Amino acid sequence: MIQTLEKDFKSVINEIKNDIKDTQIRAVQQVNSELILLYFRIGKHLNDNYKYGNKFIDELSKELRIDFPNFKGSSIRNLKYMKSFYLEYKDDEVVQQLVAQLPWGHNLLLMQRIKDFNTRIIYIKATIDNGWSRSILDTQIESKFHQRLGKSYNNFNLSLPKLDSDLANNTLKDPYIFDFITLKKNYKEVELEKAMLEKIKNVLLELGKGFTFVGSQYKISTEHNDYYIDLLFYHLQLRCYVVGELKVTEFKPEYIGQLGFYVKAIDKTLKTDLDNTTIGLLLCKNKDKLSVEWALESTNVPIGVSSFEIGKYIPKDILEKLPTEEDINLHINI
Repeated sequence: MIQTLEKDFKSVINEIKNDIKDTQIRAVQQVNSELILLYFRIGKHLNDNYKYGNKFIDELSKELRIDFPNFKGSSIRNLKYMKSFYLEYKDDEVVQQLVAQLPWGHNLLLMQRIKDFNTRIIYIKATIDNGWSRSILDTQIESKFHQRLGKSYNNFNLSLPKLDSDLANNTLKDPYIFDFITLKKNYKEVELEKAMLEKIKNVLLELGKGFTFVGSQYKISTEHNDYYIDLLFYHLQLRCYVVGELKVTEFKPEYIGQLGFYVKAIDKTLKTDLDNTTIGLLLCKNKDKLSVEWALESTNVPIGVSSFEIGKYIPKDILEKLPTEEDINLHINI
């Protein structure tokens, strides 16, 4: 009885803790939103009073530093950014509410790096959805996220209902950039899988919002055989399992048959009536378009095929400083 009571009040305590954490997060978000909207209003004042020229900005900066010494936005440079910020978004109230959800540094990065307005909106929404840090956002811009999204080769339109097909297609990318992984040339699939598992949080971040990790080398058994799935995920928005297979070679048509078997196996063993049809994600080092298209046409199992790249956006000077296997072996006592 005592153990039951302890379990009950611990549950209540955890609920209170989670409520506090959620409230703290909302409070931080609210503070950020108010600050960004303040910057927008200041930018409007600066634009409306452009007739006074730079003298007005210089004087404003000086007085803000005196009266609000802890206000970080009072530099001349930052005030000019506020004016640009206002001019960028003054005609679109919906986008104003979106950018208010991003930290100021994110907004500056977006204005500086992405000039096309519609493309920038893609990154604004993706940053909000995925919770990208500024450095991750910078990497996604560098790797042309907007051109990769929804570009996988797949047969979803033939194997899934229309709404599920559209959502699944817009969930996958091509190529995937695993920039946080560095491996020697001619690495093996097991080495890639190990590296991905060591950085699983980064892998999930690159896969995108909604992916949760279920397991690696996930075992599926029949009466006489055991099979092992490289990576198994569950997607919260698609409400389905996603079977991931890694191939460190060029795409081969037989990979589709193998992955299709694994997808069906998960449907038979894990999928419930509450889950949608399992889909497969095949990651290859490279691929031939026609080979992929013909192979996908030969199956009614929903499968997407994408290529992947590793270490591409790590600066060359850093890569050159990473130790080789020979360097490491010199410091190992055998």
